Amino acid sequence: MKDIAEDRIKVDIFLCDMASQQSIRRAAADILERWPRLDILINNAGAMFVTRQFTAEGIEMTWAVNHLAPFLLTTLLLDRLKESGNACVITTASHGHKFAAKGIRFHDLGAEKFYRFPNSLMGGSTKRYGETKLANILYTAELGRRLDGTRVTAACFDPGLVSTNFNQDNGWLARLTMTVMKRFSRSPEKGAETLVWLADSDEMNVSSWGLLQGYASRNSVGACSG
Repeated sequence: MKDIAEDRIKVDIFLCDMASQQSIRRAAADILERWPRLDILINNAGAMFVTRQFTAEGIEMTWAVNHLAPFLLTTLLLDRLKESGNACVITTASHGHKFAAKGIRFHDLGAEKFYRFPNSLMGGSTKRYGETKLANILYTAELGRRLDGTRVTAACFDPGLVSTNFNQDNGWLARLTMTVMKRFSRSPEKGAETLVWLADSDEMNVSSWGLLQGYASRNSVGACSG
């Protein structure tokens, strides 16, 4: 960014623990205090946990970080986005939503069954991750519907298999699996192309659920071009 801007760019950094709703609220308050205008909100944080963990608020960690965190942050900043004119909310989804073949188990939001033997040995954590990515997509669709008639749009996308440090804290088997998968993965720069296009292009014209290595809500016509 500094290279493109010839060192004229200023970057403000707001630290936030996406597993803590208190931290998210504090970060949102800091952003609103510092920035009178918001053009683009990008929700990109995500994780998978091979063991069942809970946040300080008592929420299952995968659900908290991957879905509730972007939901809460977007909600807290939405009025400022509306006040800013042409604005956009972009959320990173995943092809992994297909692991939630039976949809979201709303009767088990604590994911007790997924992490209980024998499901824990049969991809339970992966299926839980899939539920959260499906939630991202469904949330974007509903957000787009509710923003209809405003100048704020919502979109989500699938970056594909990207070579990052994702899933590196879940034991040796997860690290080995990701090492093998990296041989078939795209670079982080390549994986970011759809995100950059959604955020920056004046030509985006998606009027229904479309997949251009990504998803977009039906409300995303001309999205994000300020």
